[in-house]
Amino acid sequence: MKKTFKFSNLLLICAITGTLSGCSVVAVADAAVSVGATVVKTTANVIGSAVDAVLPEKKEKEKK
Repeated sequence: MKKTFKFSNLLLICAITGTLSGCSVVAVADAAVSVGATVVKTTANVIGSAVDAVLPEKKEKEKK
């Protein structure tokens, strides 16, 4: 016997797929923001270290 695909099954599959893609979009956006924040934090740390290497007397004055 030939099974027919019901329209209600199609709607159910579309609804489930729609919600999963929404979760995927949120996950990708979250990952992008996390990467961006990490890049900014790392860049700030590198710049801070470079400034400390060029101007070491600043820390010596703060210790006194």
